[in-house]
Amino acid sequence: MAISPPRSPMPSPYNRLAPFIKEYIYAQGWTELRPIQIEACRAIFDSDAHLLIAAGTASGKTEAAFLPVLTRLHEDPPKTVGVMYIGPIKALINDQFDRLTDLLKYADIPVWAWHGDVVQSRKKNLLKDPRGILQITPESLESLLVNKNSELPRLFGDLRFVIIDEIHAFIGSERGSQILCQLARLSRLTQNQPRRIGLSATLGDYSQAEAWLRAGTQREVVTPQLPGEKRTIRLSVAHFFDPGLVVQAKGEKRFKPHLHYLFAQSQSHKCLIFANGRTETEAVIASLREMAAAKGVPDVYHVHHGSISAQLREAAETAMRDTSGPTVTAATVTFEMGIDLGKLDRVIQLEAPNSVASFLQRLGRSGRRGGPADMRFVCVEDKIDRTAYSGTPLQEKIPWQLLQCIAIIQLYLEEKWIEPIAPNRYPLSLLYQQTMSTLLALGELSPAALAQYVLTLPPFRHLSQDDFRLLLRHLIEIDHIQRTKENGLIVGLTAEKIVRNFKFYAIFPDTEDYVVWHEAMEIGSIVQPPTVGEKISLAGRTWQVTEINNRNKTISVTPAVGEASISWHGSSGEIHTRILQRMRQVLLEETVYPYLQEGAQKRLAEVRKLAKKEKLGSCFLFPLDESYACILPWAGTIAYRTLERFLRFHCREALKIKGITGRSPYFLVVNLGKCKLENLYHEIKSLGDRLLNPESLLAEDEAPRLEKYDEFIPTDLLRKAFATDYLDIVELSQIVNHW
Repeated sequence: MAISPPRSPMPSPYNRLAPFIKEYIYAQGWTELRPIQIEACRAIFDSDAHLLIAAGTASGKTEAAFLPVLTRLHEDPPKTVGVMYIGPIKALINDQFDRLTDLLKYADIPVWAWHGDVVQSRKKNLLKDPRGILQITPESLESLLVNKNSELPRLFGDLRFVIIDEIHAFIGSERGSQILCQLARLSRLTQNQPRRIGLSATLGDYSQAEAWLRAGTQREVVTPQLPGEKRTIRLSVAHFFDPGLVVQAKGEKRFKPHLHYLFAQSQSHKCLIFANGRTETEAVIASLREMAAAKGVPDVYHVHHGSISAQLREAAETAMRDTSGPTVTAATVTFEMGIDLGKLDRVIQLEAPNSVASFLQRLGRSGRRGGPADMRFVCVEDKIDRTAYSGTPLQEKIPWQLLQCIAIIQLYLEEKWIEPIAPNRYPLSLLYQQTMSTLLALGELSPAALAQYVLTLPPFRHLSQDDFRLLLRHLIEIDHIQRTKENGLIVGLTAEKIVRNFKFYAIFPDTEDYVVWHEAMEIGSIVQPPTVGEKISLAGRTWQVTEINNRNKTISVTPAVGEASISWHGSSGEIHTRILQRMRQVLLEETVYPYLQEGAQKRLAEVRKLAKKEKLGSCFLFPLDESYACILPWAGTIAYRTLERFLRFHCREALKIKGITGRSPYFLVVNLGKCKLENLYHEIKSLGDRLLNPESLLAEDEAPRLEKYDEFIPTDLLRKAFATDYLDIVELSQIVNHW
């Protein structure tokens, strides 16, 4: 429920704050509370509702939550831990720990960080005297639910508030659903329902976030509505069409033009470079570091992602906060979160982000001290592959990344549109984890009691008793669950190695990484082990492998120079149909976008001419030559996947099509075989008139395993989950109807 600031004057929330908070405000030199802080105080002081704090980056959201909450704890100290703060990454928890420790300098309210890097002695101190604020990751909270189940009432029986930071990173994900399960389980054990506070700078539809925040509770959610932010944004998009060209100064190594541009844009600045994967972060920093050495300028370059050692990640964070000179760090989503990096001069984005939400998160990292938000996109178009078809195929003439950058920017500038949240209806991997976690924590349960306990957790409301019965039977068959003589259920012997491992607590997939060491210093980890003598890139540097220990999964390296391999793989994530539709509009309209640099303007003008020539405004299916056709569906990842499967399972045999390839979600290429182009068109157009069962878009024995514990799920359930959550015939039909 959204509320607006009251029109009638009210007592200043500042006067209601605890004395130690007023001292902190004075020491910080604040002259007033920010609007979001005032409204959050009123919500916490004057209501019993949950609170959603949705405000821009650096708007004071953290203080908006903690100032009134800590005042409540000061006025009426709880008998146990009073506040639980759930953060998505350890780095954010560490950052907030330091901020809270400073805030609570003059208060008798301890702060405890609890995650994998926290020493056991600190955790034991909390267990002995549970009070104050606990900052924890979902994985560590799962561990507590399993291993300290009987102690949870003593630890959290008087828990007053649960603060969930960066909730946009959780909503709609398996990890977010795991949090809802954890909070529901904790409330049952403690017979206590704390108020929830969600924090985010990137939300579109507040009602979806409110529904997620209150899931499993009876309280309403208050979302303060504030006047629109007056924020200066500086954007630019540079495009490099032929990466084969290089620029070489006398005595320099040959570097590609976009690397010279990146070097110039980041030199002498406090700059954050975002890439869409770990491989890209490593490659760009390695190149910039090499260019700096060639030019004789200082090495101020860092890498920050999940496979870098904690020591080097912290070094990057410290360097970014240092105001004494320039620092350049390339990062993945690990720096999208609200870690305080001080004042950044600019953010650079390599290629297009996959979502408007990600764009906003990354944009918000700059301009955090009252200055303008400055974000610069760099698109590098691949060389055209002319080997597969005669000439240059149509789909290879389109600068997809450039169009995607423009579409994402325009969707925000014109409409403030952000992707809606769509949690899976069948989170089966999570169902397995929570079923086994419940048995671990509570011990033997009857099938009926286990079903009652698990199926009433909020994420599983779409699962039926029959679905759960099918799962239990399968788990008994594979010995993950055993029946006792009393017909109860306990954890089976086969599952013991899985559920007793610390990796069980995480719902996201884990990999068997090899840890890379240089002498006594941990550098990070890689997935695929190289060979001795091979060069690898990690932490933005080149290393030569000197030894591999497969038993301990460790790799010893020494510093090296030159080209190196990088060992990571990952998916690019899903893209919403709205972005693809806006990309098509960019192609067809004549709008001039002022943020496009010369190369981007020229490339867009070229492809717009192509669009007119090829009639891309009215055609979606194009002949490439006598044997191949191209489909430009302008559909998001899920609808694209549905179309690709429709072609494969319903059109290929009937129309004698030889094969289907493509690049998701931009285009599909069909090897027509004996099929005529018009027959293919009419077959696709008929999609909306068919009453297709989504499961008909799977092979007879296909059961996609996409999540961590899917290997333990029965085939019938996996097929149902994939058809429901990863395909969308209705959306595809609506798209095709406009062809």
